[in-house]
Amino acid sequence: MRRELHVRFWEGAGVRFLRATRLVILCRGTAGPALAVTRRWMTNLKLTVNEQKTCLRDARQETFDFLGYTFGPMVHRPTGHTYLAARPSRKAMARLRARVRTILTPGNMAPWPDVAQQVNRVVSGWQRYFSYGTVSRVYWGLDAFLLHRARRFLARRHKLPRRGTQRFTAEKIFGEYGLLSLAAAHRAARPHA
Repeated sequence: MRRELHVRFWEGAGVRFLRATRLVILCRGTAGPALAVTRRWMTNLKLTVNEQKTCLRDARQETFDFLGYTFGPMVHRPTGHTYLAARPSRKAMARLRARVRTILTPGNMAPWPDVAQQVNRVVSGWQRYFSYGTVSRVYWGLDAFLLHRARRFLARRHKLPRRGTQRFTAEKIFGEYGLLSLAAAHRAARPHA
């Protein structure tokens, strides 16, 4: 049975904590007082605030990571303009790469369709969670990583003397060989005008 805790803000809006382990408070110019009030509330509720993970950030000037995402200012490359956005964090991308590496190891002797299905299961789950925010460039980078790892895996398996770039093209790996392309799936899922 879940225990709900009800707290009232000074503006009167009700907030519920369902055994919350992570919390971000966004405010304009009142971060210090908001943190002090939050600490007081947590103490009254007999909850502790992890001081090592608690910090104040100006999200307009610096980034912060929360639940696998990096939030904060980003630069639009074509125009050079800065905007506030969210994207998958570097740690989240590194964890995905590590999971794919464990599947595409030389010791994996499973048939390629099974290997591709295993990779696709991991990648599609990651994509479903990390579908919010500025993701196109991240997806392109991860597609390049998937292509490289799959080529190496298949070239070793087929004992090719080279890297296999001609035999295992991107079109073949993401098409005929059935590996999921994050960028293509993202483009297909976007609503069209």
